[in-house]
Amino acid sequence: MAEEVVGTPMGGSEITQDDKLWALLSYLFCPLIGIVVLLIEDKKNRPFLKYNAWVSIVLGVLVIVLSWACVGLLVWVYAIYLGIKSYKGEWVEVPVVSDFVRKQGWA
Repeated sequence: MAEEVVGTPMGGSEITQDDKLWALLSYLFCPLIGIVVLLIEDKKNRPFLKYNAWVSIVLGVLVIVLSWACVGLLVWVYAIYLGIKSYKGEWVEVPVVSDFVRKQGWA
């Protein structure tokens, strides 16, 4: 079964429907699925998935840390919004987190 190709990301490879689904799941169940994506051999080498997995992991940690102040719920709702955008094949930019992930060399 052939996968539908929907666009070319910054990394130069194609974004497939499978990539978009895994990115959405990474944000819906952050940070758990993001960690799983980075452990699956054929997924961790895909630039779109790697970027979204790392961003979802950092957002998941923020949700856990900020949950005491009831701000974690807002961060989780924002993560769902980012998941929907990534499911459409868009590269999402989180103001501080995206730069942090790139500067660490994770994506």
